[in-house]
Amino acid sequence: MKRTSTVLTAIFLLTLSIGAQCHAADAPTANPYSGDLWGRSTLSGDWWGFRNELAAKGVTIDMSLTQAAQGIVHGGKDTGWQYGGGRGDIILNVDTQKLGLWPGGFLNVEAEGNFIPDDTLRKSINGRTGALMFVNSNQAYPTPAGDNFNLPAFNFTQFLSPYFGLTIGKYATLTSNSGDMNEFAHGKGDSQFMNFALNVNPVILPTVAYSTLGTGGILLPTKDPRQAIVTFFVLSSTGKASTSGFDNLNDDNLTFAGEGRMRTDFFGLTGHQLLGATYSNRKFTSIDQNARFIFENGAFDEEKGSWNVYYNFDQYLYEPKKASGEGIGVFARFGASDGDPNFMHFF
Repeated sequence: MKRTSTVLTAIFLLTLSIGAQCHAADAPTANPYSGDLWGRSTLSGDWWGFRNELAAKGVTIDMSLTQAAQGIVHGGKDTGWQYGGGRGDIILNVDTQKLGLWPGGFLNVEAEGNFIPDDTLRKSINGRTGALMFVNSNQAYPTPAGDNFNLPAFNFTQFLSPYFGLTIGKYATLTSNSGDMNEFAHGKGDSQFMNFALNVNPVILPTVAYSTLGTGGILLPTKDPRQAIVTFFVLSSTGKASTSGFDNLNDDNLTFAGEGRMRTDFFGLTGHQLLGATYSNRKFTSIDQNARFIFENGAFDEEKGSWNVYYNFDQYLYEPKKASGEGIGVFARFGASDGDPNFMHFF
């Protein structure tokens, strides 16, 4: 049976975030948080100069609060408009060299929580649309249940040269400046698209947990992460934002993820090309079940391992100022997987 639903969204966005990437090549301005209410980079400003002093010493604190009122106007499981709650996010980045310690070290910590009035399925739009993907991905982090506050990221990266670094810790893998990055369609539904399928390739989801422990390497072929970046990670396949993740560490529960992204300048306009792949060696419940196997063994059939590959691109068609992040462009995503146990063969 085919079910369709139309979702209208009103977003009330209160943001204090400037979105810093800890190893960005740009030198910060002298007073990045200063200015009048309409011109400064954050709503709360420079905190009487203290915030600028912290930034000069390599410490940045970004905060945001996103709230949404949504309703289903046709189809779905339910209709009507309601306030659907919101999500708060705090991100701390520390640059050890600017802090006066040692060069090449970067600490990243993220704390976030979402809140949904009353019962989750009755109040959250995601439980009432009948859609496969969340229409409000902002409400899915750090966990879809709501009324929680977790620590999805706590990791440290050390660059051993301008070209190569090692990283270890807990990662928020599919958001911010992380996996499947796209200039026009990425993040947690608070600054670009809200629909989950437009912010990350869903073929990755069975093999990569949102918040999980791991370690990896980062390669910068040109020293500039905005030009080209290659990463390889070994992650726990079943991490959660609500747990430390150490209980899930074992040799049969690992994800191997590799990705490369490079900047292009077709027609003199900014663009990017990205290619990645993941493989998990854990056991999954097969989606192609044999009823006889279930009856005879009293259990579901399992598949060992799952793989996927994914690709995306973005390309500006109009860019008034080079590399400003402003303009008009196009983007696309493609993904393929083994199809079993992955519920999505192609995307």
